[in-house]
Amino acid sequence: MRPTWRTIVVNSTKIDAFDIQILRELRTDGRISLQELSERIGLSATPVARRLRHLEDVGIITGYCALIDEVALGYEVSVFVSVQLDKQVDVTLDQFENAIQAFPEVVDCWLMTGNRDYLLRVATTGLAAFETFLTGKLTRVPGVANIESSIPLRRVKSGVARTP
Repeated sequence: MRPTWRTIVVNSTKIDAFDIQILRELRTDGRISLQELSERIGLSATPVARRLRHLEDVGIITGYCALIDEVALGYEVSVFVSVQLDKQVDVTLDQFENAIQAFPEVVDCWLMTGNRDYLLRVATTGLAAFETFLTGKLTRVPGVANIESSIPLRRVKSGVARTP
């Protein structure tokens, strides 16, 4: 299907239907060859390479990586952890964020609005390993006032990124 010439503006950068199609193809297969990508979107390799470079330069494409099955590596338990700090001041936020960077168990960390300050996704080898992480690391971070954990039963939807 040939894309339309509709242009949209993303973060003050104009991208068109070809750029969107490039993003969608890369989201599906980040290792696709330039030649295959060119064939799928209906442009020759040179303009596709130029578009890719532009999407990288303006920060729409931020990198390339492999999707890894954590369970296959032995990290069978994911836990979502909400953290409330005792103070929402810059120094406390910075302390918490710096501490979290050192914890390999924390896969994702989001600063949140609402009644909790952070939402973490923690991946461990089991509940005992999660308990060790929780009591030995997370509760010892200065400024942590309250922690609430939720264990997901199954993933209903998974995505890499949203594209237009």
